[in-house]
Amino acid sequence: MTRRRFEEAVADALDSIPPQLTAAMDNVVVLVEERNPEEPELLGLYEGIALTERMSDYGGVLPDRITIYQDAILDVCDDVDEVVHEVAVTVVHEVAHHFGIDEETLHELGWG
Repeated sequence: MTRRRFEEAVADALDSIPPQLTAAMDNVVVLVEERNPEEPELLGLYEGIALTERMSDYGGVLPDRITIYQDAILDVCDDVDEVVHEVAVTVVHEVAHHFGIDEETLHELGWG
């Protein structure tokens, strides 16, 4: 899958999130990279201060980062449909971290 098509799948996954939730997202950017250098098998990563942890003095900080790792996802998928599905699950998973939802809860909800 080309980088362009993969980025389109990420954009489609973001578009599938209900508008009320995307409107609540604040100071966050979504990026696509080939692989996490420290954990090459990692599919996605949220880095930042979750909305639930931000205090009244929050401000003047760089955006949170959600990174989706293309090569790692391609490694675990057999076809385009699987890639699109895994991208959607990974995007939702990382966006959930932005909202303060932890790993255990995500796994319980089927988004692990």
